[in-house]
Amino acid sequence: MEQYLIDTNVVSDYLSASFPTAGITLMDTAINAIPNISIITQIELLCWNTDEATTQSVKDFITDSVVMDISPDVILIV
Repeated sequence: MEQYLIDTNVVSDYLSASFPTAGITLMDTAINAIPNISIITQIELLCWNTDEATTQSVKDFITDSVVMDISPDVILIV
């Protein structure tokens, strides 16, 4: 199964349901395969000023994700 390094904007758009159906389907697939995010994405998501329900969704998303430290491997993925 393919793995993706998911960017902050992609997570925020997904959690805001801003994607078309095909985008939601792709994200569902990526999330079901255990999402990968960088530590920078984690920091940015935790700084997102939003409502309580979305804040909890963000925290749940981060908990379910593999958070990758900044390393040459992460840099090469991008």
